[in-house]
Amino acid sequence: MNLQAKLIASVLCVGALPFAAQAADFEDFGRVVRVTPQVEQVNHPRQECRTEYVQVQQPAPQRGVGGAIVGGLIGGLAGNQVGGGSGRSVATAAGAIAGALVGDRVDNANTPSSGGVQEQQVKQCRTVDHWESRTAGYEVTYDYRGRNYTTVMSYDPGERVRLRVVVEPVQR
Repeated sequence: MNLQAKLIASVLCVGALPFAAQAADFEDFGRVVRVTPQVEQVNHPRQECRTEYVQVQQPAPQRGVGGAIVGGLIGGLAGNQVGGGSGRSVATAAGAIAGALVGDRVDNANTPSSGGVQEQQVKQCRTVDHWESRTAGYEVTYDYRGRNYTTVMSYDPGERVRLRVVVEPVQR
């Protein structure tokens, strides 16, 4: 070989050295031995509500006092017209009391003594747990060249798993 050809061959060999020193990788397949789904429990709580009817005691309405006042005044005036002397004072007092009682009954004749009972809607709510099972991934055990390896994958690979094999020399 002439000198020029040797020089070109040497340059080509030296230029190829970095490529030869890099790791070689390629694809291959491993046989799947076992696939175990990784299941997790997830809680989605929700509200359950229902409407109930409860009986509520109503307060008694306020009684009017106007009838007792007017009745007392009229009864007092009427009693004052009856009798004379010290009897007039007793008749005025008795007329005022009787007039107040009659006026109160007339004024509050249609007013119930108690408020009664009324039904009222009440909304009752509670939180209920709603658990759901979800597959988070798959633990895959596979055989490659007589050795078992285990990894977690996001999908079930089936009967064989595609592998990227990297071959590189051990650095000491």
